[in-house]
Amino acid sequence: MKKNIFTIITIAALLIVANMSCNETFRVMDVIFPKTSITLQLGRTVAIPVIVIPHDATDPTLTWSSSNPDVATVDHTGKVTTLSEGETMITATSNDGGFKARCTVKVIDLQEIEMIFVEGGTFTMGCIGAGCHSETVPAHEVTLSSFHISKYQVTQKLWETVMGYNPSSFKGENLPVEQVSWNEAMNFIIRLNEITGKNYSFPTEAQWEFAAKGGNESKGYIYSGSNDLDLVAWYGYNTYGTQPVGTKEPNELGIYDMSGNVYEWVNDWFGNYPYLPQIDPQGPYSGSLKVARGGGWFSVNWACQTTFRVSGSLYQTSDYPGFRLALPPAGL
Repeated sequence: MKKNIFTIITIAALLIVANMSCNETFRVMDVIFPKTSITLQLGRTVAIPVIVIPHDATDPTLTWSSSNPDVATVDHTGKVTTLSEGETMITATSNDGGFKARCTVKVIDLQEIEMIFVEGGTFTMGCIGAGCHSETVPAHEVTLSSFHISKYQVTQKLWETVMGYNPSSFKGENLPVEQVSWNEAMNFIIRLNEITGKNYSFPTEAQWEFAAKGGNESKGYIYSGSNDLDLVAWYGYNTYGTQPVGTKEPNELGIYDMSGNVYEWVNDWFGNYPYLPQIDPQGPYSGSLKVARGGGWFSVNWACQTTFRVSGSLYQTSDYPGFRLALPPAGL
C-alpha cells in the first residue's frame, strides 16, 4: 500500500513539474544586428538579419523604425526599402524588455553596369599555328553556356563608389582601376553583390577568351575586334599609361578594351591546357597563381592577342592588371 502511495505522489510531482515547464516563459535578453552598417543600392527592398537572444524567447516580436524615412523605410517584418541617397538608422526594439539594436543603412545610386549578352557556343580555345607561346597550347574545343560580360573594364569611379578608396596609379574616374590584386578584386565583387543583390563574378578564362574573340559573331581576328591593334587597343606603342575605357573600337559583340589598357584578372587558377574537348570549364581545381588576359597599356603587340595569357599571385598588385565582370544569363 505504501509503495502505491509513493508512486502516486511521484507521478503527481512529475505532472506538476511538467506543467510548470510548459508554462515557463523565456524573457528576451538582447537584440543584435550581425552587421551594424550596410550599404544598399537605391531602389532595393531587403530584409535585414537580426538576432533575438535567446533564440526561443517566448515573445520575440520586434518594433521597427527608420530615423530618416525619406532615405529608407522599414516595415513590421524588418524589410527595408531604399528611396533616396543618404543614410538612415534602422532600429529594432523588442516588445519584451525594450532591448534595442541599431543598424546604419547607407543608400547609394550605383552607376549602371552595362553588360553584354554572350550567346553560348563552341569555339577553339588557345593558339593555332606557328609562333604560339607554350602557355597557349594545345588548342582545344570548348563549349560554353550563355552568359553576360561587362561592356567595359571596371572603372575607378565604380571601384571608389563601392570600396570608398581609389588605389590606382593613373588617376581618372573613367580610367580602368588598377593596382588591385586578385583578392582585392574579389572583395570588390563580394561587396558589389551585397549592395546590388546580384551575382557578379570574374569571367572564367574560357568565357573571357570566347567573348574577346567575338563569340558566335567572331571574324577570326588576332586581337579583340581587329587585326589592326591600333584600332582597338591602348598598348605600348600608342600610350604611356591607361586611357578612358571605351575610347577605342569595340569587338564584334560591342565589348571594349579586351585587348590592351589593362590586363584582366579572370576566375581560373593558372595551369596547362587540356587536350580533350570541354564543356563550361572552370580551370584547374587548385593552384598558386591566377590567370590574367588581354595585355595592357605597356604591352607589345603579341601580348594583346586574344589567346595570350599570363599569371600572378592572389596578392600581386601593379598598374598592369584590372578586371571586368560576368553574370549568369538570368543575372540582370
